[in-house]
Amino acid sequence: MNPIHQFKGCDLLSLNVFLAVAAHASFREAGKELGITASAVSHSIKVLEQRLSVRLLNRTTRSVSLTDAGERLAATLRPALSSVAGALQEIDSFGGIPSGTLRINSSEGAVRLVLQPVLARFLRENPQVHLDIVCDGKLSDIVAHGFDAGIRLAEAVPQDMVSIRVGAPVRFAAVASPGYLAARGRPAVPEDLHGHDCIRFRFDSGAIYRWEFERHGNAETVNVNGPLTLTDQPLMVDAAIDGIGIAFVPDHLAASALSDGRLERVLDAWCPAYPGLCLYYSGHRHVSSALRALIAMLREALQNDVQHERA
Repeated sequence: MNPIHQFKGCDLLSLNVFLAVAAHASFREAGKELGITASAVSHSIKVLEQRLSVRLLNRTTRSVSLTDAGERLAATLRPALSSVAGALQEIDSFGGIPSGTLRINSSEGAVRLVLQPVLARFLRENPQVHLDIVCDGKLSDIVAHGFDAGIRLAEAVPQDMVSIRVGAPVRFAAVASPGYLAARGRPAVPEDLHGHDCIRFRFDSGAIYRWEFERHGNAETVNVNGPLTLTDQPLMVDAAIDGIGIAFVPDHLAASALSDGRLERVLDAWCPAYPGLCLYYSGHRHVSSALRALIAMLREALQNDVQHERA
């Protein structure tokens, strides 16, 4: 018999209900997942079993379990329905209006630099998209944690990800107040930092950032020490202004204090620019219309910034 005729009348909804019950071993929990009542779940399963002429579930007053036939059907349906969902999502990306929830993982600094300038415009132009942005410093596994994309410095993007440049090159600056430098002197090479008070940065993971320098192809990494450790880079700038010590922060965070003389650069020749921020996502997952729209807007913003700098 043709399998299509054999499954005639078994719609996708009833098959999804069955898979939800198989996953939760509970009509009530399956109903919560699907947004329907437990009695509606029970009715859907009963109708499905009648159409297939086979019992799929063993039911008692205390438990629900799969029969052998149910086990086999669930094992076959999971990849099949996943493929159907993926195909429908892919077709949706070719449709007109971006929609749905778009989950982005990023550091707070990256959000301020890259997303904040386009955030209002993106949401205004895509009213059916909900942005869910999670800021942390853990370099989270975006696939394992259910994110659609991440934004990080290019050097921190895993090699198996699709990476798209969305930010200009980033330069770090070692900075200190004039008062601190007058009292303690200026480091001439990175190793001199061991004799200075340094303001350290701690990642959310608990690791302390080791300062990285480079000059004429020679790279040096210094595990600095000092009286203060922070998890917020703007606070590091404030601490340097207060004369607590030398801070090593993204250049743009110290720009204002450098321009008005509250801070001065040290080891400037050892602070080259590095590849900037990238948006990245798994090449094995569907790229939604919402993510495509965000990528297009970020690329446009970067191009406008480059043209403005050249003008």
